[in-house]
Amino acid sequence: MGIDPGVASTGFGVVRVAGGGMSAIDGGVIDAEAGEPIEHRLVQIHREVGTLINRHQPVALALENVYFGKNARSAIAVGQARGVALLAAAQRRVPCFDYTPQAVKMSVCGNGTAAKREVQRMVGMLLGLERSPESDHAADALAAAICHAAHLRPAHAFERRDWEPVR
Repeated sequence: MGIDPGVASTGFGVVRVAGGGMSAIDGGVIDAEAGEPIEHRLVQIHREVGTLINRHQPVALALENVYFGKNARSAIAVGQARGVALLAAAQRRVPCFDYTPQAVKMSVCGNGTAAKREVQRMVGMLLGLERSPESDHAADALAAAICHAAHLRPAHAFERRDWEPVR
């Protein structure tokens, strides 16, 4: 499962890996209520990510690292959304993995500086979708899941393992 965290819109994508192929199981966007205080948005993101994890029972959660471009305030908000997604996964004992935005783009497009539209197009192609995801947030989440799958070589890496979350 991949997550593209954001306080206004959090993308999610669930990918099934079988043999040498991948397919999309689910994907979309969690839209937090506009105008709500950030703490209410974070509760909503946490709740909905938890529901998705319960529904799909992923063996791993992949997220992009926070990018600290020109806007530190935006990066902090993304970090908060990322934190509640990580918490939802940890509460359900789902291991989490971080990837740089460049690594995700490289895994999907073969180019670490690919544009959003290119990521959307390649995600659609790699997953055999009739249409590329309309939302760049959903495409980025699916791309994170694809990236994680590409980084795991042995087939047994997709099996759930017993582990204890940090308390």
